[in-house]
Amino acid sequence: MKHPSIFPAASAAALCLFQACEAFIPERPDGRLSLRFSEDVFLSTRAAYDIPDTNDFILTILDSKGVELYKGKYGESPEALSVPSGSYTVFAVSEEFSAPKFSAPQYGDRQVVVVSSGRDTCVELICRQMNAGVKLNIAQNFLTSYPGGSLLLRSDDGKLLYSYSEKRIAYFNPGNVSLVLSDGGKDEVLLTRAVESQEILVLNVSAPQPGSAPTGQGIRVSVDTTRVWTVEDYVIGQEDGRGGDKVSAYNVGQARAAAGAEDVWVCGYIVGGDLSSSSASFTPPFKSRTNLVLASRSSVTDKASCLSIQLQKGDIRDALNLVDNPDILGTEIFLKGDLVEAYYGIPGLQNITEYAFKE
Repeated sequence: MKHPSIFPAASAAALCLFQACEAFIPERPDGRLSLRFSEDVFLSTRAAYDIPDTNDFILTILDSKGVELYKGKYGESPEALSVPSGSYTVFAVSEEFSAPKFSAPQYGDRQVVVVSSGRDTCVELICRQMNAGVKLNIAQNFLTSYPGGSLLLRSDDGKLLYSYSEKRIAYFNPGNVSLVLSDGGKDEVLLTRAVESQEILVLNVSAPQPGSAPTGQGIRVSVDTTRVWTVEDYVIGQEDGRGGDKVSAYNVGQARAAAGAEDVWVCGYIVGGDLSSSSASFTPPFKSRTNLVLASRSSVTDKASCLSIQLQKGDIRDALNLVDNPDILGTEIFLKGDLVEAYYGIPGLQNITEYAFKE
């Protein structure tokens, strides 16, 4: 089913962390593995970088032998996996990245976790940029000195031609990246730098006047140390603009902690309805037209992890209730309303005035 009005929810990059929380259940021989993104995943660079919705991240879970237990969208992954005791590799990335590419920052996390029999192990992921960027600022005198030449950025994974007018950032896996001058059929390495994940290296390239020096000699390459990752000051109690539009919409975890925010956008998956003070239904058929539950991903079946949604009488109830619209179960949606501390026993969203499905 196609729905109009899609705006990707923004997320932010921060230093990756790994946390595991365990609870012992002695009668269960297997362990249980679950994972989540930190609720602070949107905090640091939302305004500066166009980062995909974490629900669209590619999630892969491998056992110690490399057998793939799951690969697909994070938002469609199981809420928990029952697995034998052992070590597991969990990684989630915004996009696949293997060779140098322009405008291709890769965000995500990769961790190894040990699951013990009879224990619930929860992995918490916080995104960071996993690759490195290189940007060249090429002086006009370089074009004058080497009109037939070209500059390349090269690593062990491949190379990119960096034209004199290029403004984009080139991305590489962490490691050595070389700046190469190709002129007159010859390639000359001008410099090599080791770049790390989360780094953006900016190089200023200039050249001597034509005829004043042999090819490659006299070229100056300096590191622009003023180009760093965005640094923001955060003042407790200061409005951060979150929820003001679909791009900055609260995710479910954030919305649950933001009671009192009014006229804000929230984004999540419709996972059920038929709310009562003690339960919710996650499988059809549904009986109530007055409410929904929203979750951070489509596989959630625990009321305590959800946001309750009040559907007031009118067009919005007619369009969104699961009795008359069972096909919207599992779809991702943006809703605009007021966040309240409790509705049917869990944090909720009421007084909805607008909605938009994500395509």
